[in-house]
Amino acid sequence: MKEDQPIQAHEALTGEESPVAATSSDESRLKGIVRALRYPNYRLFFGGQLISLIGTWMQSVAESWLIYRLTGSSVLLGMVGFAGQIPVFLLAPIGGIVADRFNRRSIIIVTQICSMILALAYAAITLLGVVQVWHIFVLAALLGIVNAFDIPARQSFVVEMVGKEDLINAIALNSSMFNGARIVGPAVAGILVAMVGEGWCFLINGTSYIAVIAGLLMMKFIPRERARTTATPLDNIIEGFRFVWQTRPIRALMILLGATSLVAMPYAVLMPVYVDKILKGGASDLGLLMGASGVGALLGALMLAARRGVKGLGNWLVYGTAVFGISIILFAMSREFWAAALSLVPAGFAMMVAMASSNTLVQVMVPDNLRGRVMAVYSMMFMGMAPLGALLAGVLANHLGAPATIAIGGTAAVVGALIFKIYLPGLRGEARQLIVAQGMVGGNPPEKIGGQEVTAQV
Repeated sequence: MKEDQPIQAHEALTGEESPVAATSSDESRLKGIVRALRYPNYRLFFGGQLISLIGTWMQSVAESWLIYRLTGSSVLLGMVGFAGQIPVFLLAPIGGIVADRFNRRSIIIVTQICSMILALAYAAITLLGVVQVWHIFVLAALLGIVNAFDIPARQSFVVEMVGKEDLINAIALNSSMFNGARIVGPAVAGILVAMVGEGWCFLINGTSYIAVIAGLLMMKFIPRERARTTATPLDNIIEGFRFVWQTRPIRALMILLGATSLVAMPYAVLMPVYVDKILKGGASDLGLLMGASGVGALLGALMLAARRGVKGLGNWLVYGTAVFGISIILFAMSREFWAAALSLVPAGFAMMVAMASSNTLVQVMVPDNLRGRVMAVYSMMFMGMAPLGALLAGVLANHLGAPATIAIGGTAAVVGALIFKIYLPGLRGEARQLIVAQGMVGGNPPEKIGGQEVTAQV
């Protein structure tokens, strides 16, 4: 008798799923969620990044609280956010060329070492008690320059670790890792800042980079030849922008992403003001609120990790953006800590669904030879628009208050989602052709991959 016959007999006789089958199904489902971890290089990357990102989130909370403690100014909070992220907007196109022309792992190793040095510099000046506001601006700007090269290289490096067949899962697992750290890091940072000050958070972040650098050095790759080009760097930059602008589905995704980052994402910049002025709380409350958003985002990332294929991701992007906007409006209306925390869980969930969906859709439509440059434009829209939004939010909050500013951003996100929804049906045909052309999943009619029918309907 075959192995599955007893299971089938049990189900036929009782009408219920066999306990053995249920266990097997659960194991299969779990393996499906973490299937990208079967690649040794990706396991090293995932483990190192998880440790490092906890430190990164700790530094983010500590930096926000430090600048607000030193100045008490919502405008300066916005300006520090601007200084830390505007280099991504200005320099990401150059970072994209570097990612397409040179070894991406080597680029990431260099950027991670630079980030470690900057975190340790933060720790030194804070623990020695000599920190001044201009120090924070300079270090934030330098870290932004590093990120302008790190983000395009890291985003386009994923496909080299897992291959195209598991790219979607790897992107979702990256989001899970990012948001798992987002739960732990801010909560720990809030406690440490309240107990011993911001400097220890910076020090922990600096040492956490050792894990990711070690993981990158331990990876083994077959050397890959980069396509040789006689084009100038300027020609390369123009080629990347031209592809994004002339490819309607990618252009629409970038516009929605950029608009959301500009008007809605800066709610996080105003969190210290909101916690202090509205909730009358401290650093530990700030950490817990950011952790609540991280819980929602982690759940959203895990749900995406369980998906196979890109079917329906366009609708997920629409609904995710809309729910994110509604949730931060509810957050802006909250006057109690528990209400604020509860509203940030769906905000984090929806934001992650929207951001990871857009990242996945862009990556499955872009050719490998343009991946670094297109992901550089993605970085400009995601992180590069945020500094402009942070500056705008800081100024508006100074005049209208943090709650009103956050509510305006949430309303704009809902409007953006509705406009994208109107245009989505007209984008699907071109998106399907791009996905099939890149050797990703599906097509129309459905193709068989791994014995399963899949489609590129977005």
